[in-house]
Amino acid sequence: MPGRVDRFGWIGVDLFFVLSGYLIGGQLLAPLAREQSIKLGRFFARRVLRIMPAYFVILAVYFLLPSWREYPDMAQPLWKFLFSVQNIALHGGTAFSHAWSLAVEDQFYLCLPFILLLVNRWPRARAALIIPCVIVFGALALRAVLAWKNPSIDGGVSFRAFQAWIYYPSWTRLDPLVLGVVLAAIEKFRPHWWERLMNFAIWLWLPALALISYGLYLGEGDNLTVAACIWQFPLIALGMAGLLICAQSPRLIFPRIKIPGAAFVASIAYSAYLIQKLAIHAVEQFCSSHNIQLTSVIALVGVELCVYAAATLLFLLVERPFLQLRKRLAPRSLGRGR
Repeated sequence: MPGRVDRFGWIGVDLFFVLSGYLIGGQLLAPLAREQSIKLGRFFARRVLRIMPAYFVILAVYFLLPSWREYPDMAQPLWKFLFSVQNIALHGGTAFSHAWSLAVEDQFYLCLPFILLLVNRWPRARAALIIPCVIVFGALALRAVLAWKNPSIDGGVSFRAFQAWIYYPSWTRLDPLVLGVVLAAIEKFRPHWWERLMNFAIWLWLPALALISYGLYLGEGDNLTVAACIWQFPLIALGMAGLLICAQSPRLIFPRIKIPGAAFVASIAYSAYLIQKLAIHAVEQFCSSHNIQLTSVIALVGVELCVYAAATLLFLLVERPFLQLRKRLAPRSLGRGR
């Protein structure tokens, strides 16, 4: 891609984390705002039926059909994938390594309801301020310690250690999730503040983009610096949270934009996330055996079509039946949910 802008593609995960914190946080906070309790059984049943069926199908493919993998070696042993802790001590360049973000999500889903129930027992305003601050500033301090403890022989921070202990683990990637939950809490418990944010959104998009750009700039040196390890994630998370506010504001055009086919792409997005590298590997194998350049237009179009076709099949054959079962067994509450 021009200027190798594809190297910034990883920030899409941070946008997803902010959205997830906002949506799941809103779903759990809605009953608390109505002075009702969180129905833990229904929440966990909905999460399991949404996530696990397609995940286990793809996990089985990876372990039972090694020739289909994008890399010969699996990212982690099977038990880590089964317990959703595959993001701990993970290194890139291994098969199914992209499932690290799903592990972060699963751990977030497991912990958040209990944290919110604990907050609800304390003086709410004080706990709502203290807990997010402890998590965010604790992550800053932890990233600083881990970066200082893992120097590279070439200067800066060891990239391998950065991957294993800073980039992939949940304890250093909570900034966007926490900010998403904070936005959901403001919307549910402080509607006047939320209205002010919506009105102020017209002035937020430029600072949000500036924060994201500066966060990316921090990681652009020849060596990975301690400053980049500490500040890159929270700066990008703040920027993504600002863009989320802009996307929700009726004063801006974004909520009124209708993109044809967007609903369908959104419906198969999780399947595409799971199956993408298997599909890309299949196209690479086909192109190599037929002397087709991997950077050619036909190869790039083939990758897109193959990913969406495979994702559609996975959605229709696995995801949708379990989503229909979820609708019967654990219907959605009045709050926002996924």
